Amino acid sequence: MNLTAPRLTVLIPCKDERRNIRPCIESVRPLADEILVADSGSTDGTLDVVRRLGGCRVIQREYVDSGNFKNWAIPQARHGWVLLVDADERVTPPLADEIRRLVAGKPDADGYWIYRANYFLGHRIRFSGWRNDRVLRLFRRDLARYDDSGDHAEVAIASGNVGRLRARLRHYTYWSYDQYFRKFHRYTTQQAERWHRQGRRASRLDMLASGPLRFLRTYVLQFGFLDGVAGLQVCALTGFYSFMKRARLWELQHALPQPDPEAEHVVGEDNKAA
Repeated sequence: MNLTAPRLTVLIPCKDERRNIRPCIESVRPLADEILVADSGSTDGTLDVVRRLGGCRVIQREYVDSGNFKNWAIPQARHGWVLLVDADERVTPPLADEIRRLVAGKPDADGYWIYRANYFLGHRIRFSGWRNDRVLRLFRRDLARYDDSGDHAEVAIASGNVGRLRARLRHYTYWSYDQYFRKFHRYTTQQAERWHRQGRRASRLDMLASGPLRFLRTYVLQFGFLDGVAGLQVCALTGFYSFMKRARLWELQHALPQPDPEAEHVVGEDNKAA
C-alpha cells in the first residue's frame, strides 16, 4: 500500500465473538493499515483468537451501549480514515478494492454509506425489508460521532458531506434463534424506555395494528415471499418486534408490581413480636 496516501484503521467492536472474529479480521487485512479491536469484556476466548492471529491492537472497556462504546473507541484509531466493521460482518474483495482506491485517491465526501447483504440463519435475505439496508461505516475519524446512545445509533458526520459505496458489506445477522432473542430483549426494552422518557403513550390501536401491518408491508409490499421460508420468518419476526416494543411501553406505564408475600410475612411477624 502506498504509504504516502491517507491511511485506514479498521475498527472492530466486539464481545464474545469467538466464532466470528477470525473471518472478520481476515476479511479486512487486505485494506487495513491498522486493525483496532475494541473489546467490551469477552469471556469466551475471543481475545485468544485475536492474539493468535496477530497484527491487531486491542483496547478494552466496559460496555454501556453501542453509541457510547463506539464514541470511546473511534478517537483511538491511529489513522485519519476509519472503517467500522462489526464482528458479524465481512468485507468482500470488491468492497476492499473500492475502499482502498477511494482512500488512496481524493475522497469527495467525509463519510460513506455501505449497503449490506444480510443473512438469516445462514440464508441470504434479498427482500423482506432488508434489500436497502445500509450503514454509515467509512468516515474521517475526527468528523464522526454517534449522535445517539442506543444500540441502533447511527454515526453523524460533522460536515454533513456524505457519499455511498457500490459494493456491499456481508452481514451474518443471526445464526440461531437463541442469538436473535438475546438481542430482541435488549432492543425492544431500550426502545420502550426511550419512548417512555419522551412521553409517548401506549395505545391499544397501535399495539393491535403495528405487528400485522409491519408483517404485510415486509412480506407482501417488500416481496418477502420471494425469500422463501427464511423470508417468512424474517417478516414474522419483524412484525412481532414492532408489536413488542409497544407492549413493553405498556408494561412500563401500566403493569402492576408482583406482590411479595415473603416481605409481607416478615412485616407481620415483626408486628406480632412488637
